Amino acid sequence: MTGPVPILMYHAVAEAPNDATRALSVTPEAFAEQMAMIGDLGLTPVSTAELAAAWRSGKPLPERPVLITFDDGYEGVHRYALPVLARHGFAATLFVTTGWIRGAHNTGGGLDTMLDWDQVRALAAAGTEIGGHSHTHPQLDQIDDDALWYELLRCKRIVADELGDPPVSFAYPYGYSSRRVRRTVRAAGFAQSLAVGNGLARRDQGPYALRRVTVRRTTGAEEFERLLHGREIARTFARDRALTKGYAMIRRVRQVRRKAIRTRV
Repeated sequence: MTGPVPILMYHAVAEAPNDATRALSVTPEAFAEQMAMIGDLGLTPVSTAELAAAWRSGKPLPERPVLITFDDGYEGVHRYALPVLARHGFAATLFVTTGWIRGAHNTGGGLDTMLDWDQVRALAAAGTEIGGHSHTHPQLDQIDDDALWYELLRCKRIVADELGDPPVSFAYPYGYSSRRVRRTVRAAGFAQSLAVGNGLARRDQGPYALRRVTVRRTTGAEEFERLLHGREIARTFARDRALTKGYAMIRRVRQVRRKAIRTRV
């Protein structure tokens, strides 16, 4: 199966998220309804590692695969999402920002109530793939090589120390990457990585630039079903893409300025 696959990108699952996470959160009730729809439509959730391995090897996937992914590591993924996933027997992938997880490595940067490592281990024990999402959640394409290596290797080492196995999948914070970042993610030992892009994932995107679609608090049942079917995605995210293109120009200018400053120094 080499056709396009919807990869759903969730963040917080919460009744009362704070202002920083509200737009990219979903209510527990909405999450439960969305998972029920996946089951009713006959889709089969697979993990990020399973999808990438199948596309890499040419081995078959389920007839209608879908990926359920969570970024950052918010506590509601354990409290609200895990029971629903377990009830349906659904695979999922959680990408953790290791410096935001409560515990010995916490840098205090978490945007809302975050998971602790016992909860992350419980998710892993239930079959959730645990991937990396950097250590402090910077824009990876805006930092220098030393900082980039630190973010990747620190994240990988902590996950391995806490769970016993290193992560094999990665997701770029904010969805931002570059050729340099993708090359370094691969060299750091990650076998695949997810961006955002708000489009369906396709094999020809390559294993280090697979696209996802954003699920947020305003995503209603009809829109969610369209995402699963891959319909009207361009129209749904037209405003997001316009804003992304504008901000990309600003970020490129910043990169050029930083390079010029380093050259003068």
